[in-house]
Amino acid sequence: MAEITYTAEEIAKMFKISKHTVYELIKRGELSAFKVGNKMRVEQEELDRFKGNMGARPQRTKPNLDQQFIRSLHLAGSHDFLVEHLIKYVAQESAGIHMQPSYIGSLEGLMMLYRGSADIAAIHLLDPSSQEYNLPFIKQLFVHEQITVMRLASRKQGLIVAKGNPKNITDFSDLTRKDVKFVNRQKGAGTRFLLDSFLAKEKVSPSDIVGYETEEWNHLSAGSYISRGSADVTFGIHCAASQLGLEFIPIAEEQFDLVFRWTAQNKQALEHLLDIIHFTSFKNSLHDLAGYNGSEFGKIIYQHP
Repeated sequence: MAEITYTAEEIAKMFKISKHTVYELIKRGELSAFKVGNKMRVEQEELDRFKGNMGARPQRTKPNLDQQFIRSLHLAGSHDFLVEHLIKYVAQESAGIHMQPSYIGSLEGLMMLYRGSADIAAIHLLDPSSQEYNLPFIKQLFVHEQITVMRLASRKQGLIVAKGNPKNITDFSDLTRKDVKFVNRQKGAGTRFLLDSFLAKEKVSPSDIVGYETEEWNHLSAGSYISRGSADVTFGIHCAASQLGLEFIPIAEEQFDLVFRWTAQNKQALEHLLDIIHFTSFKNSLHDLAGYNGSEFGKIIYQHP
């Protein structure tokens, strides 16, 4: 007869704890498991052994497993809908960690990580010289620090216009027309980096663009200018256009990464977060968001040292 096995979700229900606490117990070696596909499984014999060990502990010292691992992680960097989903997912699943976001743009998020003011940076920075995303900046900044870079997803960036594209905007040269009003992202945003790279390549001068100096701090805020008719076009991600019911003209696919800076204080919490990303149903969030490619989701693309 085949051995009965259980998923982390099933074990969590048995013990009335978070499934992420189950992953933590597996990680610490208190519960032995094996992996099938992207799911961790525990055999009946191992579960019986674990239950026996729990019963042998004095009742007065039995810990509250869900409260052992609570720690706050500060994420700084680019605004992204998948990052928003991750923060909500962690909160709803009682993962034992709390994520505090600061959507201040890719460059400033990376600098906060460098200064030790954040645990995670969310970035999509195109290096104009190499045409490579993120790693050229990371390798230049983090020489002595222990870091891990994980690919979250690829995103489609492009021009966002009103439904039906009434101004017939098709490329960057249209931004210089006097009947077209643009709204920009703030300096330091990865989207601004990408836009300026395209403008330089197309030899379009920012001074010729009406509204280039008008800045917003996230994709929805910029897109809302188009929704209410205050501007004709912005540069942003497909998902923002989809959520606002606007037209999207694809231009490029960019790489969006999470950068983890490891310290003695955040090591356990960061390991726990990586388990959530790799071993739970969080990846399904990608199916609900337009313009994302998750083919490299969760891939570790760089570690130092």
